[in-house]
Amino acid sequence: MKYFIFLLCFFYSLQNTFAQIQVGAEQTEAYLPLILNKNIAIVANQTSTIGQTHLVDSLIALGIKVKKVFAPEHGFRGTADAGEKVEDGKDIKTGVQILSLYGKKNRKPTPKKLAGIDYVIFDIQDVGARFYTYISTMHYVMEACAENNIPLIILDRPNPNGFYVDGPVLKPKYKSFVGMHPVPVVHGMTIAEYAQMINGQKWLANGVECPLIIVKVKNYTHKDKYQLPIAPSPNLPNMTSIYLYPSLCFFEGTNVSVGRGTKTPFQIFGSPYIPPTDFTFVPKPMFGAKHPKHEGKLCYGYDLTSFGSNYLPSHGHLYLHWLHAMYHVTSDKQDFFRKDGFFNLLTGDANIKNSLENGATVEEIVASWQNELQVFKTMRKRYLLYPDFE
Repeated sequence: MKYFIFLLCFFYSLQNTFAQIQVGAEQTEAYLPLILNKNIAIVANQTSTIGQTHLVDSLIALGIKVKKVFAPEHGFRGTADAGEKVEDGKDIKTGVQILSLYGKKNRKPTPKKLAGIDYVIFDIQDVGARFYTYISTMHYVMEACAENNIPLIILDRPNPNGFYVDGPVLKPKYKSFVGMHPVPVVHGMTIAEYAQMINGQKWLANGVECPLIIVKVKNYTHKDKYQLPIAPSPNLPNMTSIYLYPSLCFFEGTNVSVGRGTKTPFQIFGSPYIPPTDFTFVPKPMFGAKHPKHEGKLCYGYDLTSFGSNYLPSHGHLYLHWLHAMYHVTSDKQDFFRKDGFFNLLTGDANIKNSLENGATVEEIVASWQNELQVFKTMRKRYLLYPDFE
């Protein structure tokens, strides 16, 4: 059996010898020897693959004892809406137990759920934005592993928005599951680099440190514009949406739709409450958006598909002009921002909302976070595993 497994490891390695970028999961020769004959838990979703095969399926085929899978937001196979409850259960294909890590009561694996586990593997494709919740899930997994003395193996993947750093740094008052750490909106790190920062900055409860084993990406630098082979979540279907996401997600805290319930989520935006434009859409229930904002209503807005694919990859900054414009043309400024304060959770402080309400320009808003951004950039460099974009 061992000979068979190592033969397959060699095959996977040989298969990717000439690949420009080789993600951690593909480098089976680096981590299979650690987990042979061990009890394994895996934190994974639909992006956790070795080539065309899911990591869980691959490891089970190699004889690895995968005891359970922990599923983040959107679920193990990536079929749940944003914010939708992810249920415990069994994977239909493998029969492996699935345990949800999404929901206030489930975010951190309990000692009972980790009992008998020798290693936890974390392999999820991130998109490099603070409010994308996979890094929050990783925080709680790291904390649980630290408290239970279980090594966490991170199979690293490139950051498709890892070629810049920008945005306000989160203030402690606005800590939430969509922003747990004092980092800017776009942090410019891979999952493994981010995990090293969590450890190094003592951000886990009581300053505990998670034992990390990192399988780095081969042939990757932060200058690369990595093209994701699999959509990381239902409403980020392509690279255009991924490039636009850090700038457009602020609208999730307002009455502006970002195209959920259309075929181009996070590539368009609009509202029923602005003057007519040349572009319109009507959000409808569909996969990934069961109850979209402004469902069935005509929204006037803008199509950013060309801008997002042709300009943003070379821009290297957040783009706030859309947010600024929509606030100033909307007919219901009193209801522009959600009443539950979600906008401030997304931005990480109250400055952007206050600045918009007080008539500040985009340039003034951007200037307001530059000092704290420079402090973060200096700290960030201590945790980088790959050549930087600067």
